[in-house]
Amino acid sequence: MIAKIAYTLIWGKPLIMYWWILTLLSFLTTATLWMLIHRWYRIPFKLHPIVATISLLLAIIHGLFWLSIYLNF
Repeated sequence: MIAKIAYTLIWGKPLIMYWWILTLLSFLTTATLWMLIHRWYRIPFKLHPIVATISLLLAIIHGLFWLSIYLNF
């Protein structure tokens, strides 16, 4: 069931590929926020943990997609 969702085609590519790109961009955003908070700009720190939590949730879902393909469930 989850594997079907992971293999859903969007513009000819599986959803798991787009999910990986979204997860990568989210982690890069988290790292960029950390750099901006600690070095150059005054961005509120409470924004960083929120983006980090979203990144972790995206990574967990991506991992479940991959496991569903690998373990066939």
